[in-house]
Amino acid sequence: MFYPLEIDNKESRRDFIAKSVESDTCFVAEIDGKVVGYTVFDYTFYSNGMIDILYICPEYRRQGVGAKLVKHVESICKTEKLFTSTNQSNLSMQGLLNKLGYVPSGFIDNLDEGDPE
Repeated sequence: MFYPLEIDNKESRRDFIAKSVESDTCFVAEIDGKVVGYTVFDYTFYSNGMIDILYICPEYRRQGVGAKLVKHVESICKTEKLFTSTNQSNLSMQGLLNKLGYVPSGFIDNLDEGDPE
């Protein structure tokens, strides 16, 4: 018998981040001792560097925090190529990546209904 596995996305995201912290692949940005953003980086995308998550607290966005996290990952990435993925609706992330010189490599349909990456 085959059936779809139900996954609690919040719980799986939390577990993923916890494992990333344990394996030293999660990096945080602090301002005045407060964590204001984080990124998760690994080599799981065809052995290339991959920024899996980049999150900045809303009140700290557009202040260079995301750019600094991406630049940190660039400085430690051991592969020539560094990838990330974002939804088509995430114009802020697309703007940041464009500003940093990244170019789109393609689209992935059917991950988030009606919002391709």
